[in-house]
Amino acid sequence: MDRTRPLVRDVLPDLADELTALLLEEGEHRLAAGIPALRLVAECGCGEASCQSIRTSEHPPGQPYGSGHRTVPLLADAGLLVLDVVDDRIVHVEVLDRPPMRRRTAWM
Repeated sequence: MDRTRPLVRDVLPDLADELTALLLEEGEHRLAAGIPALRLVAECGCGEASCQSIRTSEHPPGQPYGSGHRTVPLLADAGLLVLDVVDDRIVHVEVLDRPPMRRRTAWM
């Protein structure tokens, strides 16, 4: 992983905290433990006004993740949070229909 990429917790601390709490509630302790090291690779870029999704790993757009992929829907208080996970590593955080995320620092 490119360590020059910012940590999610540094740029989007509220999201990182929420993901950790929701993952623990779901019994996804291994994924929750990885949140402090999760890095921002890119914003979704789909152009939809309701989308604030982020990529946390390099991946060609429109390509399937392949074996070891699973989705983890989370029971958020607002909107939709769904994780794409490959081999127990979060590669994409889908964030839809939620209030604008507070950013602690600028990135990109």
